[in-house]
Amino acid sequence: MAAGSDRPALIGLTGAIAAGKSAALAALGRLGAATLSSDAVVHELLGEDEVRERLVERWGKDVAPGGRVDRNRVGALVFEQPEELRWLESILHPLVGERITLWVVGLPPHTSVAVVEVPLLFETGMEDEFEATICVVADDRVRAARAGTRGIELLDGRSGRQLSQAEKAARATFVVRNDGSLADLEARLAELWPRLEAAARARVR
Repeated sequence: MAAGSDRPALIGLTGAIAAGKSAALAALGRLGAATLSSDAVVHELLGEDEVRERLVERWGKDVAPGGRVDRNRVGALVFEQPEELRWLESILHPLVGERITLWVVGLPPHTSVAVVEVPLLFETGMEDEFEATICVVADDRVRAARAGTRGIELLDGRSGRQLSQAEKAARATFVVRNDGSLADLEARLAELWPRLEAAARARVR
């Protein structure tokens, strides 16, 4: 995903489940960043014929009833079988990388900062693709409350294959707390914004 000197600073955004990654991505967009969710890219890929055919060949037609991939079935299958998750990631991760590269190349010339949300940024070794990384963190009790509100009842189980929040934060360039309101989060990101723009300026020196 490396880009030329005329491309924007590429920032990786990550965090634990229910820490507020999506809210942070949206806030950075309002501050002026070009933004992309890798989860959204995965959803698009799962809707494409080539990927659907690979999944059906591996798991049978039940995974795509009516010709559309059932993401819930895929999620249940790979959650219970780590080897199947590794297979799926071996299919999707290179395609996601290609889509991100095309997205960056297609951004308007004046774009200074581009932020990509990658939930498993450090776990998949993608951090070296970015000029800087941001980790959104929140107290475990806050995260659990948010997860419950969104219907994510297996927070601990879903977090099992991820690095701990402390490990993510230790590896990130910037850490942003999100224990309070959306306005609080936006204020913290606004304080960080000049440093992200500085990363963009440093690329063209």
